[in-house]
Amino acid sequence: MTLLEGLLWLTLNVYHEARSESQVGQVAVAQVTLNRAWTRHVSVKEVITESGQFSWLSRKEPLLPDDPKALLACFHSVYLALASNDITGGATYYHNKYVTPGWEGAYQYVTSYGAHRFYKEWNSKRKGG
Repeated sequence: MTLLEGLLWLTLNVYHEARSESQVGQVAVAQVTLNRAWTRHVSVKEVITESGQFSWLSRKEPLLPDDPKALLACFHSVYLALASNDITGGATYYHNKYVTPGWEGAYQYVTSYGAHRFYKEWNSKRKGG
C-alpha cells in the first residue's frame, strides 16, 4: 500500500465516521485507526476494511464523499493526527455515546471527544481482575 492510499483510506474513515465532529473529535478517530494499524502491524486500509469494524462500511455508504468541504476538513484532521501526539492515550476502539456495544466491558475506557467514547486494551496488571 502506498502512503497516498493510506491517507485516502484514513481520510475516508474520518469523513464517514466523524465528519460532524469537532476537529479534535476527528483527530481522535484518526488516531484510533492509526493505533490499531500500528499495534496489529497491518495497513490502514486493512484495519478499515476488516469486516464489522467501522459502521460506515457495514451500512454500505458510498465510498466517494458528497461534501468536498467536509472531506477537506477531515483530511486536515488526518494531517494533524499524523503530526501530533496521540490525544487518545493509545485507544484502539471507540463507539458513539448513544450505543452500548457488547465489547465495551472488555476494554479500558480512556476518554471522550464529541459523540465518541475511546477505549484501549487493559494493562496486563488489570486483566482478569
